[in-house]
Amino acid sequence: MPELPEMENYKIHLNNKITGQTITAVDVNRIKSINVNPNLFKKTVSNQKVLNVSRRGKHLLFHLQNGQVLLLHLMLGGWMYFGQETDKPKRTIQVRLSFGHEHLYFIGLRLGYLHLHTPQDAEKKLSHLGPEPLDPSFSENEFMDRLKTKHGRLKTALIDQDFIAGIGNCYSAEICFHAKILPIKDIDELNNAAKSQLYQSMKTVLSEGIRLGGYMENPFFKEDKKTGGFHKHCQVYDREGQTCQRCGAVIVKEMISSRKTYYCLNCQK
Repeated sequence: MPELPEMENYKIHLNNKITGQTITAVDVNRIKSINVNPNLFKKTVSNQKVLNVSRRGKHLLFHLQNGQVLLLHLMLGGWMYFGQETDKPKRTIQVRLSFGHEHLYFIGLRLGYLHLHTPQDAEKKLSHLGPEPLDPSFSENEFMDRLKTKHGRLKTALIDQDFIAGIGNCYSAEICFHAKILPIKDIDELNNAAKSQLYQSMKTVLSEGIRLGGYMENPFFKEDKKTGGFHKHCQVYDREGQTCQRCGAVIVKEMISSRKTYYCLNCQK
């Protein structure tokens, strides 16, 4: 599932590609991917200029000239591609927004969605989300205070979107590895030094994930060489049975709350 770095990477590319551009046509091939009547969706979105694209947690918001907002959550298996018809992936397209001869394809929206909202409704939909972990105003003290309200395993807290927005399976594993803390450890067992390190590791790993284009390897456009660059830098995620690059032990996988969790039992304490 795309997480904060993947969605931030998409946001950057989308603002470069479609900000200021007009949506010339709309195709909806899967009605369940939208939240209103398809004809109303097309009528409201067509011929609208995209003012900008913003991100909140794992969501993207397409701000249209008429004041409406398209709220996107890709969920598990969702991704996007931008290009001409001849370049599009050989995959089922759930929704397509056209910008003249170029198109934005929404792919794999079996669980994901592209919903039409007023700005007020979009804000309400996202109001439950916790703070943005890379927001300069999200201080270490606030992180510490929020941790005091959490109990149970660390992994479960990190992927709780009400606690902190944008972190999922991949980056929770990478953050814990960077901090040298086991994701299966109980939060109540962490001392202040460990919590401080966790905060710094969160900032470092997420920033690096954005810089390298996230871990999802499907390119966003034909000449895209950046998207997915973080995948080969993952230290534990999806590396079960492989050698830990820090200590040489074997990476293990464990299911926590039905989520795959990867870690090194030797150098994460």
